[in-house]
Amino acid sequence: MIRNFLLFSVLLISFSLHSQKYTTPGTGVHWTLDSLVEISLSTVSFSDAVYTIHEELELAVTDTLVLRPGDHVLIDSALAVRVSGVFLSQGSEGNEVVIDAVDSLKPYNGFRFEDVSTAVFDYSIVKNGGGLKLITENVKVTNSQFLYNTKGTLATGAVLDLSYGSPLITNNRFIRNAKPAVSSPANRTVSAKIINNYLEGNNQLNENRPQLNMGTTGKDTLVIKGNVIIGDRTKERVGAIAVSNLLNSPDGIVTVIEDNTMRDNRYGMTIAGGNAYALIKDNVIEDNDTEGKPNLGGSGISLNAGANTQDIIITGNEIRRNLWGITIIGQASANLGDDSFQGNNIFSENGNDGVVYALYNNTANTISAKGNCWIEGKESTLEEAGKVIFDVADDSKLGEVVYDPILCGVTVATEDITSALPSFYPNPAHDRIYFAGIKDIKKVNIISLDGRKLYSKDINENTEHIQFNLLLGIYIVEFENVNQKFSQKLIVE
Repeated sequence: MIRNFLLFSVLLISFSLHSQKYTTPGTGVHWTLDSLVEISLSTVSFSDAVYTIHEELELAVTDTLVLRPGDHVLIDSALAVRVSGVFLSQGSEGNEVVIDAVDSLKPYNGFRFEDVSTAVFDYSIVKNGGGLKLITENVKVTNSQFLYNTKGTLATGAVLDLSYGSPLITNNRFIRNAKPAVSSPANRTVSAKIINNYLEGNNQLNENRPQLNMGTTGKDTLVIKGNVIIGDRTKERVGAIAVSNLLNSPDGIVTVIEDNTMRDNRYGMTIAGGNAYALIKDNVIEDNDTEGKPNLGGSGISLNAGANTQDIIITGNEIRRNLWGITIIGQASANLGDDSFQGNNIFSENGNDGVVYALYNNTANTISAKGNCWIEGKESTLEEAGKVIFDVADDSKLGEVVYDPILCGVTVATEDITSALPSFYPNPAHDRIYFAGIKDIKKVNIISLDGRKLYSKDINENTEHIQFNLLLGIYIVEFENVNQKFSQKLIVE
């Protein structure tokens, strides 16, 4: 009996310790982990250059917690950090803040940021936890990495589970997390700026969700630009991008999806629901066919709406080897080029069951699609283009696709001009590129998509290559000679 009593007492004490939490005093103090070690008794400890959080931690509304360059934080199993104040995780390049689990097999529960809080993650590595539940609209996540985060009970939608506002999410890496990388809810408006990030293999749970899973935006613009989104081909249910107005809310969708690369996902992108305006421009959308079931998806671009209230412009995209090129479903509509602008989209080998489908107009609407290349690498006839476009000519219940004129193929003169321009390889690259055709070039610059010059070097015709250290993402390589500049896109993987 005494032994049983002692065992019960030990278990009770153990449960009490794990259910403890520490809340900062709310006196307007700027805390560091060192000051928390001093004041919080058993909540935060420091040993061997590592801070360990042993109990639930709450940051009061008037308090600030600053994590500094080089801080290494471990969080015990199933614990959460809850923030009502200001949380600043601010490392530096090469000296990042690291936030990890004590035991990677026993993840912590993640972070919850209340609506009055501020969340800043810059040069931070966050892994083996439950992600970030961001109820606040004061969010800035830059130059950071989110790796191997698990299914948590706080951030249920994604690693970055957004709720409001226009959070800035730029120059980050999201790798093999259990949930999608970024999401926003169906019943709130979020117009995030998701720019120049690298995403690979997210949604390891293989749920029917894309790596970027966004809802309505309101009047502000959701910007998805310059991202590289690579799928895990063993996770056949995971798409690249979805922007949805599933509740047909009047808040609607306003989005620009530009200059992204989507490869090896279930589908490239989908815009679902009405009251939607989108500019889909200059994306590379390839090999999004992992599920391999054409009746369930696999489009490079899919548009779907129950009412004819979509205004979608699709221009300058390269769409290759998906199960479908572009599918337009229900009452959705799109403009792929009209008398005011050329579509300049390129299609190649999109198809299934032995049939090529560059564009499938599965609506009664007339779709304008002038000035596109329907069969890459050749100057097609209208008859040849018609064979890869499905519309009223194939089913009288469907609307027409107007695809005359066709712009495709290159002339000898264009080839000669192209070969004379400076170029580089490989692309994608890792930490270096090699040059070709750089005679008379004096300087090479590497520029971020927001216009910052990240690298500059004087070169000459004997320069064979340059080396750089850049975050994964998309950049512009700019060649300069005495009179002009030439620019090309660079993908760093």
